[in-house]
Amino acid sequence: MHTVDLRVVSYGSDDAQLLTAEVQAEYGRRYGGDGDVSPIDVHQFDAPDGHFVMAYVGDEPAAMGGWRRGGPEGATDGEIKRMYVRPAFARRGLARAVLAELERTARSAGITRLVLETGTAQPEAIALYTSSGYGPVPAFGFYAGYDDSVHLGKPLLP
Repeated sequence: MHTVDLRVVSYGSDDAQLLTAEVQAEYGRRYGGDGDVSPIDVHQFDAPDGHFVMAYVGDEPAAMGGWRRGGPEGATDGEIKRMYVRPAFARRGLARAVLAELERTARSAGITRLVLETGTAQPEAIALYTSSGYGPVPAFGFYAGYDDSVHLGKPLLP
């Protein structure tokens, strides 16, 4: 059994872009179309206004996620984006490890609430977030008007 190594990386890195292509293909399968078409600048995840982390099992990129400053309540919100675990590494706690790291680093950066958007065709994502303390928030952002969007948030207590 390989150990899991969480590494801070640039969202523009080759490994992050590889996993992004995989998750976009998955979104295409689940929702049709080209996947998540909301605009993302790779630098939105750079410190101090963001954070991007990848989980490696051995030398293999296995999972990823990031947050970027901003949301419905402005600069005190952080938005989680690009959470993904490769199927070969599912059910090993990697999503929870990445999520915990995102919460820890967002809190350290002065973020008081994390928000996110997922969709009804991603029941495993909804289950992860709700079991981690995320609850419904008013629809926001790029997908606010989509019927299959689920908007969640969690206050980050000091």
